[in-house]
Amino acid sequence: MSSSPSLSMKLWGVRGSTPTPGQTTLRYGGETTCFEVRAGDDAILIDCGSGARNLGVALHAAPPRALDLFFTHTHLDHICGLPFFSPAYDDRFEITAWAGHFPDRAGLVDIICRIMSPPIFPVAANKLRAVSFRNFRAGDTVARDGPITLRSVALNHPGGATGYRLEHGGKSICIITDHEHGDPEVDRAVRRFVQDADVMIYDAMYTDAEYPRFVGWGHSTWEKGVELALEAGVRQPVLFHHDPRRSDDELDAIGEAAAARHPGVLVAREGMVLTP
Repeated sequence: MSSSPSLSMKLWGVRGSTPTPGQTTLRYGGETTCFEVRAGDDAILIDCGSGARNLGVALHAAPPRALDLFFTHTHLDHICGLPFFSPAYDDRFEITAWAGHFPDRAGLVDIICRIMSPPIFPVAANKLRAVSFRNFRAGDTVARDGPITLRSVALNHPGGATGYRLEHGGKSICIITDHEHGDPEVDRAVRRFVQDADVMIYDAMYTDAEYPRFVGWGHSTWEKGVELALEAGVRQPVLFHHDPRRSDDELDAIGEAAAARHPGVLVAREGMVLTP
């Protein structure tokens, strides 16, 4: 008898706010948010930032498939890869795009149509013939096909955002980006949500020293991420959504400081595969 397929996640983009190609970002990567979560044939994509272009190329090398694409939110750095995500134009794929921060599916459709319209982009959204759109309410456990269970939580971010907890085979991965700490009610809900997770992707855009200049911008710090992981018993916190100004050397230093507080800490790198 074959064993149940294990849960894994590949990081196709780890940078925040805008893509950052260049000599100082080669080791950690410059593409923006895109995750691929798998358990056997079940595949869930989280966000469609610039990292989605390379993911699309990889998906075309495998047999066509049905995919769920969940958006944490629809700021540009999390959706800018969709017009360049080749499976979306290929009707051999079936891609269901979901969002939890709109009252109905029309909100997500409207945003995609706006970025894919003249004079912003030459190809209209109706060319995304493999994509259909659905919505849910942040806080729901989303009913979907496939063995991966997907739960959600509302995050503190301008315009709204959704965090996710993906569970399969007794393992769990939490995605907490984009999120600003400081709202007591939201912070309590997030702490409960990530309790005892195997992996937690956390918005570490700033340091505590930098944060006072950016209050209200919708992001947290690596120190708060480590603190949350320790409080909630998270085995492996992964610092994510790197500031576009942050060099590889600076991320090395943050990683060393964070690991001194929590030995399980990782700093997210483009191409990293996490297996809880």
